Amino acid sequence: MMLTETIKLYEDREDVTLTTYVIAEKGEMHEQGKRPAVLICPGGAYMSCSDREGEPVALKFAAMGYHAFVLRYSVYGEGENGFPDLSKPLVVKENCQFPNPMCEIGKAMLIIREHAEDWSVDMDRVAVCGFSAGAHNTAMYGVYWDKPIVTENLHTTKEMIRPAALILGYTLSDYIYMKEAAGASSDPMAESLFAASNTAFLGTAKPDEEKLLAVSPARLVTENTPPTFLWATAADDLVPVQHSVRMAHALAEHQIPFEMHIFEEGPHGLSVATQASAISKSQMNADAAKWMDLADCWLEKRFALDLPERTPFEEMIEQMKKGM
Repeated sequence: MMLTETIKLYEDREDVTLTTYVIAEKGEMHEQGKRPAVLICPGGAYMSCSDREGEPVALKFAAMGYHAFVLRYSVYGEGENGFPDLSKPLVVKENCQFPNPMCEIGKAMLIIREHAEDWSVDMDRVAVCGFSAGAHNTAMYGVYWDKPIVTENLHTTKEMIRPAALILGYTLSDYIYMKEAAGASSDPMAESLFAASNTAFLGTAKPDEEKLLAVSPARLVTENTPPTFLWATAADDLVPVQHSVRMAHALAEHQIPFEMHIFEEGPHGLSVATQASAISKSQMNADAAKWMDLADCWLEKRFALDLPERTPFEEMIEQMKKGM
């Protein structure tokens, strides 16, 4: 049985929500105690939050034994899917600008903590998982969660919102590198998308170097950045694989535990890379779909349930054998 509900992060807004996929502990399953959880941030270039990178991912994690939560954070489209007309300059909006989307991850963590007893969530074992811009938002949270920019915004302490691990799918990690790549590209679409995403997230199409550095998590990793699982495809031509490599390099430099998987083929935005999330055959890739099993193995090293060696039934059978 699964408890599913959608909670608004702000009373006066419908677009920023936390949807729960909580495993209801009943009967013999109640013996498993509190479960770890995964908080999911869909991608969408800070323009929207992809449906494909929300519920399909949550259901897969729930099937693996994790409580799952999908955060629809502040984006330019204010809850609408799709992209605006990129041929025209975008009107600046305040809600979706840095640091708001990142702080909303912390706000979601506080909501989960508030309900942790009722939902049987182990707050010491909550991972944050993101895709594309959602992975960037996740990585940003990974380098800023313990800083005043988050804690003061939420009027809380860092201990209350600490992430135990990060999972980054085809992440963007270095805005300075992205600016250089967009400038060197002969694809006008790449430059238009970069300018639009900048306007949505940073309030200007041409942010200065200081602002770009502040939103480049690969350049901001510290000893408090959580252990991280990264995956991407070498064929991604929208967010180059170099972003994942740069993040991995920064983690290695700071001796943060990490694991990275780069699959040879597959476009940007694969999500779970199966029929569960695909709207076209191009979004299915049997090799890349292995990332979830690999992530599960990686999480189990940190999030394994504290289970007895044998079930009560097995213990009973053993006692009966001894009595014969």
